Amino acid sequence: MAASRSLQASLTLLCMFASMFVMGTADAESGHRVDGEWTENGVTADGWQQIPGTTEWGSFPAALPDDPYEYDFKFLCQVGDSEFIACRANAGSRCKEAPDGQLVNWYRNLKIVSPPVWEFLSGPTCIYSQKPRDILAEIAASIEHEFQNSPVVPATVASQPGPNTLRGAETNLYAYAVEQAFDINLLGQKVHIKARPISYVWDYGDGISLGPTPNSGAQLPQDRWGEKTPTSHIYTITGDFAVTVATHFRGTYSVNGGAPLAIPGQGTFISAPLPVSVWRSVTKTYADDCHQNPLGVGC
Repeated sequence: MAASRSLQASLTLLCMFASMFVMGTADAESGHRVDGEWTENGVTADGWQQIPGTTEWGSFPAALPDDPYEYDFKFLCQVGDSEFIACRANAGSRCKEAPDGQLVNWYRNLKIVSPPVWEFLSGPTCIYSQKPRDILAEIAASIEHEFQNSPVVPATVASQPGPNTLRGAETNLYAYAVEQAFDINLLGQKVHIKARPISYVWDYGDGISLGPTPNSGAQLPQDRWGEKTPTSHIYTITGDFAVTVATHFRGTYSVNGGAPLAIPGQGTFISAPLPVSVWRSVTKTYADDCHQNPLGVGC
């Protein structure tokens, strides 16, 4: 009985190997082997590259010496098939990155297995007879410039007191900026941008500045006007000044609903100037008692 079970298991294993071998030799007729790295979602690609040993361009694994697999592809549209014309029309509607796009399935084989036993890995995906434009790479190269010129709304600035304040007194200045999201069209693609304010540079208009600082300031109740705050300022001379704040925004972007990616650097957006008039205060002493003489000087 034990010998019979052992023989049955051996026959089952042999049949499984034989079926894998038949599938592999039938599905790997193209013979274009590629070493690389794959994820459960398919091939990882670093832009469009020419597939080694072929004249085709596509997304294929970047070679890593410790990958135990080799890879191969097979065209879905085979000349002579009854559905060849319909298959090529489907490929043309799906593979739009360059002319003459073709659909392929990818297979893999353990390098130590010889002859190879190919197993299906992923697909269908597109390959091309000429290098397509790498739209994602082009967008990545220009997104920082586009972000700086995007329609981010700058912070608004307010003062307490305002628009008039006193020389030598604490003038509370504060900014209001919000996280924003909007879409732009870049290289024919829908790019969704999110912008979040992270720091501020204050220009008080009298040659004094503050920042960059994470403080945007805050509004105070009127009975606390004149208190020192993280963004308040004391003007030492009288005159009319224009206060501005440059807000630094950090951004992310996604292309056609894809995963969000960080935008390098920061976008800087300057507020509209806030006019502030600084007056001087004058203190005078009078001898009249206003209770006794309500019409006296200073009463």
